Amino acid sequence: MSHHVRRTDRAITDPAHVESIIERGRYCTFALCDGDEPYAVALSYGYDACARRMYFHVAHAGHKLDVIRRNPSACGLVVIDHGYTQGECEHPFESAVLRGRMRIVEDEEEKRHALQVLVGHLEDDPTAFWESRGLDDAAEHRRYTALCFEIESVTAKRGK
Repeated sequence: MSHHVRRTDRAITDPAHVESIIERGRYCTFALCDGDEPYAVALSYGYDACARRMYFHVAHAGHKLDVIRRNPSACGLVVIDHGYTQGECEHPFESAVLRGRMRIVEDEEEKRHALQVLVGHLEDDPTAFWESRGLDDAAEHRRYTALCFEIESVTAKRGK
């Protein structure tokens, strides 16, 4: 299915600008489908631009994992909020809508990579964080579940 931004005057079509939205974002709100019930969840993420993947760490059990196992299709929204403009009823922003498939990471090396990408994306000093938490220890990686969102398509726009 092909998707497009209805308001073409607000569409962001420059690939570098679209990438920058994903790179600058810190969390993504995902819409998942639990049968005929919608389910939304906001997750902080790490972005692997080369692989066009987002990585997350979550608890070992929970509703989102159950939903992903039944239906891996997902749609995510990253918003860069530039703040509401008082007295003008305007809210400048940039947003990217990402469509793709979510999966649970099973491979231990990819799981380690997922956490490296996540920490690298979110932390100002990822090396210090990694070392202070002892994340070279394989046992630490058994304490969480990693998810991977494989991006299939992206549309982006700006609001004024």
